[in-house]
Amino acid sequence: MSTAVRRARDVGALVAAALLGALVAFVGLKVVGGVDWPAFNSSNVTRALTTVGQVFAVAVLVIAVLLDRYGKPRWLTGLLSAAASAGLVTVTLGMPLGATKLYLFGLSVDQQFRTEYLTRMTSSPRLADMTYLDLPPYYPAGWFWWGGRFANVEGLPGWEAYKPWAIISMAAAAAVAVLLWTRMVGALRGIPIALVITLVTVMWASPEPYAAVLVMLGVPMLIPMLYGLRGRSRLADGPVGGLRTGTSWPAVIGTGVFLGISATCYTLYTGLFALSAIIMALYLCVVAWRQAGNKAVPSATVARRRRGVIVAVLGRLVAMGVISGLIALLVWAPYLWARATSEPASGGTAEHYLPDRGAVLPLPFFNVSLFGLVTLIGLIWLLLRFRQRTVALALFITVVTIYLFCLLSMLRTAGGSTLLSFRLDPLLYGTLSAAGVLGIADLSRWAVGKFGDVRFAIGAIATVSAIALAQGIPGHLSGEITTAYTDTDGRGDRADQRPAGAESYYPEIHRLIRTQTGRPADQNVVLTADYGFLSIYPYWGFQGLTSHYANPLAEFDKRAAAIERWAQSETPDQLIRRLDRAPWTPPNVFLFRYAADGYTLRLAEDVYPNDPNVKRYTVTFDPAVFADPRFEVTEVGPFVVVVRR
Repeated sequence: MSTAVRRARDVGALVAAALLGALVAFVGLKVVGGVDWPAFNSSNVTRALTTVGQVFAVAVLVIAVLLDRYGKPRWLTGLLSAAASAGLVTVTLGMPLGATKLYLFGLSVDQQFRTEYLTRMTSSPRLADMTYLDLPPYYPAGWFWWGGRFANVEGLPGWEAYKPWAIISMAAAAAVAVLLWTRMVGALRGIPIALVITLVTVMWASPEPYAAVLVMLGVPMLIPMLYGLRGRSRLADGPVGGLRTGTSWPAVIGTGVFLGISATCYTLYTGLFALSAIIMALYLCVVAWRQAGNKAVPSATVARRRRGVIVAVLGRLVAMGVISGLIALLVWAPYLWARATSEPASGGTAEHYLPDRGAVLPLPFFNVSLFGLVTLIGLIWLLLRFRQRTVALALFITVVTIYLFCLLSMLRTAGGSTLLSFRLDPLLYGTLSAAGVLGIADLSRWAVGKFGDVRFAIGAIATVSAIALAQGIPGHLSGEITTAYTDTDGRGDRADQRPAGAESYYPEIHRLIRTQTGRPADQNVVLTADYGFLSIYPYWGFQGLTSHYANPLAEFDKRAAAIERWAQSETPDQLIRRLDRAPWTPPNVFLFRYAADGYTLRLAEDVYPNDPNVKRYTVTFDPAVFADPRFEVTEVGPFVVVVRR
């Protein structure tokens, strides 16, 4: 079989794995959704069934390993491992959330603006900011854009599509990841590595599903990243020159494509992957310099060899950057063009957040737990093997890069900002876990040589350990799962069957606005502090949730000042005049909360470096300024809806 055919077959297998993983998750969620389950926070039934499903998925993965061990076809091993990995993700998240239409964290905290983004992309495939009218997106839209297309195909509103799309995308990533690992290190090691990374990712990154996808795919892609930079050589031989002849272009192109896709989904992770690639390239340049210098050849030849290798390594790095940049522009071009043409920008404070875990280095290997033990073994294995194995060097450089990034983030606090390094914890955990499995494999080989054929005992212990880690995930995510049941969904219901909150009035408010404006939701601009309303319906918001999630082009700070001026209006004429003079499209709908002293909005102000980094304050409008035929005022429960005619 020719090299080109083999590569095409490998790519086809990855595409097939993604489709299989998505299909397994889709069917699994349909099956789970077809049963009237009790709420997770009031019954242990769904948790029990989650454990059963996890045991079954792990058992299938064990069977896949055994089939490979006894020489069965690779396609069969790949089919079983991909389906089981996707099934593991599906049952671990889908079963505990089986009685709710909301995802982890419901419509609270960060999930509120993520759901708003998916609602926006469901409303239209055109790239647009999640909140603000006529602005290109600042946060990468890739994952949300595809989620919007899934919602359209399924005929679901964005908020309802969020849960299945999150689980389906993670299941597809898990299926692809297990094939990547199997292709690189064989099924005997690759399937256990993918299993542990999948479990760790679901445990630590699943509330942010687009990050979880990048962890599952990003850790295995570190190996071709290093190989692509090094060229066609063994680790012991060092990097090779010859940009055209010595380069593994499939590895370079594959890495570039992955980095580009990453850039369309998550800027922070892409920055970390890019920084890892740069440090890998620098490391290889240093190795090339030292190796060339050790040769007993004329100095001119040494210098020429050094230059050739260094130029080749840097050329491969540039090639990766160009490929990834072109893909990233599919999402980033509108925003970058707006900034390049000097569109006004201010008020965005995305990096103004420093929780306690962002002020210390993450050291999971000192946790007294199964997870801590695996990462400790991984750390030791990396320190012992990074000079001997490509996979160890790739993972080691990434771990070092993450810790450097953490230190840079802490150092940047002196300048009034951060790099949000705490969000890299799942990537660190996944990298160390992969190394941990490889370390355990080496220990197992030593144990077999020392004590005889103890492979069955080792396999049994490893299987039970994987089950133990898996069944602890629902407990670890219990707070996030409970919120999905206690939040009021887009239909005005709570999944735990308890009385719904004020959000239950949203459907009525939505119908009222449609009737009074005569426009669909995406043709109205709403001024409100109830941002869950914008998460459920694709109205444009005049102001965002907080400045940390606001598009810099939106001028969050100036809009906040404008709202305060509007609230100081004393007559309808004065308010209308101020609205019309605003440099942005003014709201034609106001959604207030009713209070004894007027109509209120509870807004947010950035108070970094304090933690919490947000201070809430209330702005109150005098009802008299809306007592005019140019406004229509309607009270709905605790809300006041004002529509400008």
